[in-house]
Amino acid sequence: MAASLSAAAFLSAVVVISLLASTSTASSSRLLSAAAATTNTEFIRTSCSATTYPKLCYSSLAVHASKIQTSARLLVSTALDVTLSSAKSTSAAMVKLSRTHGISPREAAAMRDCAEELADSVDQISRSIDEMAGSKGGGGDFVMMISNVQTWVSAALTDESTCDDGFDGKEMAGVMKAVVRGKVETVAHLTSNALALINAYAALRH
Repeated sequence: MAASLSAAAFLSAVVVISLLASTSTASSSRLLSAAAATTNTEFIRTSCSATTYPKLCYSSLAVHASKIQTSARLLVSTALDVTLSSAKSTSAAMVKLSRTHGISPREAAAMRDCAEELADSVDQISRSIDEMAGSKGGGGDFVMMISNVQTWVSAALTDESTCDDGFDGKEMAGVMKAVVRGKVETVAHLTSNALALINAYAALRH
């Protein structure tokens, strides 16, 4: 009888120890995950502090922290992906707005021109993304890759600035002008931030 109780007590102790160990492991995993997440977001925050629009940079990239981690290359690639998505949606919005009933011919023309400029911007950013993805990442390959990316992203920013300049005249005013310029400026700011991150990445590798 005593031996039976002793065995039962032993089994109970084993179960309790196993549960405690499992709980401790789960807690440790959660703590490590939380620490990694903090490290990742701080890396993004620090990197974004060197851009022209740090708040926008951080808010647009922090949601991708688990993907970026602390990789400068992934930070740049993600910034370009985010910028491309914004440029595509804004270009499509310009085409749609140009067909809005009641706007003036000059307003419609300005938005169509803007859509074309943004389409060029989309092309330049897409080429940059492809270039980074296809690069072997070493020596002369890196130098050529980063030079191409800097050139294309700079060209995209110029296209976006040209688009924005198209709304400077008196032919477009009021709410429509504010909405349109707000969309275009967001794309331009994202592109500017991406370019700053690219330049910082280039400096790291030199």
